[in-house]
Amino acid sequence: MIKVKRALVSVSEKAGIVEFARGLQALGIEILSTGGTARLLRDNGISAREVSEYTGFPEILDGRVKTLHPAIHGGLLALRQKAEHLEQIKKHKIGLIDMAVVNLYPFERVIQKPHVTLEDAIENIDIGGPAMLRSAAKNFKNVAVVCSPSRYGDILRELQNNNGLLSDAVLMNLGIEAFGHTAQYDSVICECFNR
Repeated sequence: MIKVKRALVSVSEKAGIVEFARGLQALGIEILSTGGTARLLRDNGISAREVSEYTGFPEILDGRVKTLHPAIHGGLLALRQKAEHLEQIKKHKIGLIDMAVVNLYPFERVIQKPHVTLEDAIENIDIGGPAMLRSAAKNFKNVAVVCSPSRYGDILRELQNNNGLLSDAVLMNLGIEAFGHTAQYDSVICECFNR
């Protein structure tokens, strides 16, 4: 089981995220967020710390690089039961991230549009999102990874019913879902470019 204290929220599909983040905030969970998601949350009265402020590094290259930073991936990948990991993140002033709420750029939806250009397709290939999902899913024993808005209600209820804790079974299932999600996403990109 893990106690969720800090969540990273970075979503392209915004459905349900305000309600979910409001529930996280009510449980005292700190929220880190990126660009448009952070604005949406703050516009709805939810406190969200910008990832660029957290990492001390701005979004660059038209938003292509936002979350590819050791402060993010170190926080997701650190093994809580390994003293050397905890020493390293302390040395580098990296905070632990207990939950990653991430969904990906809508590549499949974009390529279905009539007359879509190769450039449009390329710009809708998510890089940071799959990296965060994979980091969190690799460390599923320590990090909850939520990639589907359909899971928000169940996860929030479990957190509320268990004083901010998530069970090992839920964590493993979320990790499996994340790996399936990134695999499917990459297969759509591969199929598109093969055509």
